[in-house]
Amino acid sequence: MNCIKLLGQSLMARDFDRQAAELQVRIAVLNGYTALGIPVTMPVE
Repeated sequence: MNCIKLLGQSLMARDFDRQAAELQVRIAVLNGYTALGIPVTMPVE
């Protein structure tokens, strides 16, 4: 939860459905950054 707060301290939307969509966007961005940090290993023959 702390990492999600780094993308913004509070939710901007007031409506619950929009808050849920905003959190999904933040999680997608966070997953993108996580994917960039995962090393890709390939077998050496």
